[in-house]
Amino acid sequence: MTAETPAADFFARHRELLDRAVAAAAERDHWAPFNESPSTSVYGEEAPARGEEGFRALLGQDFALPGHPGDGTVAPREVSPYGLPLDVAYPKVTPDEAVATAKAAARVWRTTDPDVRAGIAAEILVRLNADVFRIAQAVHHTTGQAFVMAFQAGGAHAQDRGLEAVAYAWAEQKRHPAAARWSKPQRRGGPLTMDKTFTAVGRGVGLVVGCNTFPTWNAYPGLFASLVTGNPVVVKPHPRAVLPLALTVRTAREVLAEAGFDPNIVVLAAEAPGERNAAALATHPDVRIVDFTGSTEFGDWLEANARQAHVYTEKAGLNTIVLDATDDYRGVLRNLTFSLSLYSGQMCTTPQNLLVARDGFATDEGVKTPAEFAADLGAALDAFLGDPGRAAGTLGALVNDDVLKRVEEASALPGAVHPTRPVAHPEHSGAVLRTPAVALLDAAADRPVYTREWFGPVSFVIATDSTAHSLDVFRETVSAHGALTAAVYATSPEVVDAARDAALDAGVHLSENLTGGVFVNQSAAFSDFHGTSANPAATAALTDPAFVTGRFTVLQSRRHAPAVEHADA
Repeated sequence: MTAETPAADFFARHRELLDRAVAAAAERDHWAPFNESPSTSVYGEEAPARGEEGFRALLGQDFALPGHPGDGTVAPREVSPYGLPLDVAYPKVTPDEAVATAKAAARVWRTTDPDVRAGIAAEILVRLNADVFRIAQAVHHTTGQAFVMAFQAGGAHAQDRGLEAVAYAWAEQKRHPAAARWSKPQRRGGPLTMDKTFTAVGRGVGLVVGCNTFPTWNAYPGLFASLVTGNPVVVKPHPRAVLPLALTVRTAREVLAEAGFDPNIVVLAAEAPGERNAAALATHPDVRIVDFTGSTEFGDWLEANARQAHVYTEKAGLNTIVLDATDDYRGVLRNLTFSLSLYSGQMCTTPQNLLVARDGFATDEGVKTPAEFAADLGAALDAFLGDPGRAAGTLGALVNDDVLKRVEEASALPGAVHPTRPVAHPEHSGAVLRTPAVALLDAAADRPVYTREWFGPVSFVIATDSTAHSLDVFRETVSAHGALTAAVYATSPEVVDAARDAALDAGVHLSENLTGGVFVNQSAAFSDFHGTSANPAATAALTDPAFVTGRFTVLQSRRHAPAVEHADA
């Protein structure tokens, strides 16, 4: 590409943003390039209405993707957890056709300068942010997230994470010079001199397998990391959450075409219910990168069977909290109440196992036994979710019947101290809302119960022999089954240190004494690492150098340097 091409213009336009993103990733301080507030003072008075109108205009229609491969359409039958049928049809493309089309489009892309690729990726993200209200509506109506959460997690925060991946991918490819002269002195004669060029080249077709609950937040890091490192990408959404990623793919294709590239560098692989094309795509010999968020069962299968690819997974885990002591008991309850309620616990970071010594833990309100703490937590949940408007805005809606079955099963356990109860949504009568269930378990007797993940609004207060035993249970269960988050409440520096050691042993991120406006299930782009490759819940962290370096290789070419001609004396 020449300096006059649109692709070069995109890099020039966004160079300051890219430089700031690289710096922010190194500094780890707060920086949010895309505003998380759905306020009209930020995005304009007409933005909310324009976004909703744009979303509703898509319903019941064929989704337009000009130049996309495929023959006919496929209708995944997306239905909003709030009762709205989407009835959108997408281009129908077979796994072989999707991969072949993406691979054919990538010949120029794979050797394009990383600056150009990063500029195009930044332009895609900026345009997605300009369309954030429509994307938020699509996330809201495919996941059941309350709208504000859908705007933040599915819109601005997902875009932040996407830019973070762009920054890492761009910086890692720039680590080495594009060209160098190598000169080795010799005893006799002049030095041996070589000219060398180094080109960062993508590994091949990338596959992004989307999830139902966070279709954009979990997909954007892999999508943009693969794009910037020179790989075409096939996006395979979850059948119940296609529209948010279809909007993303359309924007990406539009920017690529404007920049002079084949838009089929990004392909959408929507599927009908029951088709299960992810396995065929992931094991295709030309797919060299797989990004997956979802169940442990399929994630483990991918890691074992997609052997031709670098596989990045985020799976299930046992997010754990150890409670030893606190000087702000009400703050603990407030913080945990919100953490357990947010999006009905349908987050990979929601706490499940709360470990408390049988004799109780010290608080500013006296010693609290496991049973007393469980009862207080249930009462705090009832108080917090007592207002229907606040409950709906926090809980959102259950994403599918499997979550409902789990929370009802947990409510029927012998130790259930706070069974789930239904909540009526003030605007959507068809939405299924449930308050979190809390059960009291024993660390020894109930191990088969709490050592499986209960995805959804289910948490267990587990009685242990002591805080030391709690730390052992934490270390053992997370090492064996994985976790995305962990936390400790302690006033003793020695206990905090012991919790840190246990977290290092288990390979999980740790939060300490959260009682304010930061919650264990939140993750800030450019500062917090999400997931690790150090326990079974994931094979990568969002986002760090290891998340991007496996997506490209540096190839060199070398030649003898031309002889230097010396002028006559």
